[in-house]
Amino acid sequence: MTCGEWRDQLDTYLDGELPAEGMRLLDAHLRTCASCAADALARVQFKRALKSAATRFTPSTQLREEIRRKVEGKGRRSWNLGWGLATAALAVLLVVGALTTYLQKQDLRQQHLYSEIADLHVSTLASANPVDVVSTDRHTVKPWFQGKIPFTFNLPDLQNTDFTLQGGRVAYLGQVPGAQLIYQIRKHNISVFIFPEDFVSWKDDSRVAKERAFNLETWKQNGLRYVVFGDVGLEDLNKLATLLKSAAQS
Repeated sequence: MTCGEWRDQLDTYLDGELPAEGMRLLDAHLRTCASCAADALARVQFKRALKSAATRFTPSTQLREEIRRKVEGKGRRSWNLGWGLATAALAVLLVVGALTTYLQKQDLRQQHLYSEIADLHVSTLASANPVDVVSTDRHTVKPWFQGKIPFTFNLPDLQNTDFTLQGGRVAYLGQVPGAQLIYQIRKHNISVFIFPEDFVSWKDDSRVAKERAFNLETWKQNGLRYVVFGDVGLEDLNKLATLLKSAAQS
C-alpha cells in the first residue's frame, strides 16, 4: 500500500473508527514512515483546535420563550394569582434549566477529556519516538519521572503475565503534567495515563467503556486518576487495570 492510500485512512484512524486489524497495520506503518507520522500529528493538532472551539457553550433561547409563554398564559387571572403562578413557574424552569445546563457541561467535559486522551494515545503511537524512557524494567521507568511530575506512583510486576512495559513519557492533559506509560500485549499497544485527581476530574469515580474502536477503564486511587486506554479487548484492559490497582496499594 502506498503512502497516499495510508493517508486516505488517517482521519478514520484518528477517530478510532478503523477495524482492529486496520488500526494495527496503520499503526505499524506510522512507526516506520516519518512523512505519514508527521501528517498524522498535524491532523491531531488540527482536530484538537476544532474540538476546543466546539466546547464553548452557547445557551439556546428555548428557556426564555417558554418562560414568556408561561407568564402570558396566566395573565387573564387576577394579578396576584397570575403573578404568583408565573413566579413559581419561572423558579421551576430556572432550576430545571440550570440543572440541564450543568449536566450538558458535564457531558461536554467528559467528551472533551475522552477526545484529549484519544489524541494523546494516537499521536504518541504515531510518533517516531513514542516514549522518552525506553525500558521494560519498572525500576528504570518509575525513577525517570521523579522531578518531572508532581506525584509518584508504583508500577506492577509483570512476571508471568502477557504484558510488556515499553517505556514512558510525560504527557499533558490541558496544562496538567502526568505520566503516560506504554504497555504491549500481543502486538497491541495500551496507554496508561496517570494524573492528579484534583486537576482531572471524571464524572464517575470508576468507569469501563467502549468508545468506537477503543476501550477505556478509569478509576481514582490514592489521589490519582488512572486511565487505561487502547484497542485491546475489555478483558485484557481489566487485567492490566487490576495489576495497576494492586501495585498502587503496595
